[in-house]
Amino acid sequence: MTVGAGPGGAPSNLLPMEVVIGPENCAAPARGSAVTIGAYDGVHIGHRHLIAALRSMAEGRGLDTVVVTFDRHPATVVRPESAPLLLTDLEQKLELLASTGVDRTVVVPFDELRANETAEDFVIEVLVEALGARLVVVGEDFHFGHGRKGNVTLLSEMGARHGFEVVGLGLEADTGGEAVSSTRIRRLLAEGDVRGAARLLGRHHQVRGMVVGGDGRGGTDLGYPTANVDVPATVALPGEGIYACRYERPDGSVHGSAVSFGRRPTFHPDAVAPLLEAFLLDFDGDLYEEQARVSFVERLRDDRRFPGADELVAQMALDVAAARAALAADDAC
Repeated sequence: MTVGAGPGGAPSNLLPMEVVIGPENCAAPARGSAVTIGAYDGVHIGHRHLIAALRSMAEGRGLDTVVVTFDRHPATVVRPESAPLLLTDLEQKLELLASTGVDRTVVVPFDELRANETAEDFVIEVLVEALGARLVVVGEDFHFGHGRKGNVTLLSEMGARHGFEVVGLGLEADTGGEAVSSTRIRRLLAEGDVRGAARLLGRHHQVRGMVVGGDGRGGTDLGYPTANVDVPATVALPGEGIYACRYERPDGSVHGSAVSFGRRPTFHPDAVAPLLEAFLLDFDGDLYEEQARVSFVERLRDDRRFPGADELVAQMALDVAAARAALAADDAC
């Protein structure tokens, strides 16, 4: 399988990336591989910095570049009670990795058997036998294998025996000197700071889901018909509030939108689960049962309860105007 896409799934002028599911399906290139390993959740600017370094070192050595990642976050198997929400699902992660220009991504299915595999066995099976690794580049804090006993030191020791070099890189930092990490991006999103998250992601945070039916009140009662996007519960959404977003349809068309992510307190004061509702600007059409991609550009305000429909409609008009302004400002950047 090949993937060729830019950030957020946009077409890329880079060569298509080969995707292999399972190391047992790999054929090691004759000239050897330069490999990096990780969850790569979000494919943020720190990940891109490391992959750029991998590609640069591989080019000087005449090696193919390979990202080894997993079909799910390892924490969902190892510690499911505290597994993080995902910044990208597997489909989007592969699209983003393709945009970095690597030759191949190997997706390793992660299950109980893999979780109990020793670091040494992983190195032999994946790096040595499947990929013919000659260079391995990881973050200096990288850990892997059962009990997280594998690290840069173990990789270096095994590399000396099996013919691959190991480079451990420091974490990329932002202009304030704080390390870029998926954990930090999740925290910013939870706070509603989608602009801060975008700076670390190198793109606007995007979620994907099917448009499903709602209560119909938005169009019939309020005059603002919305698409209710059913985002998987495993994916990280921003803190509840009103946002300026871009909404992408399956045909590739992109529409500015005002998005509410919240519990609709004016009409549903006892609602337990928040809902993502997108009002597309200057659009009239049927969106039901389409796959939507929603990218968060700017937080406009907190979600709150209004005395009645009239007050809510007045505020929605202000929200739409604010969304237009925020999107226009973002386009001008």
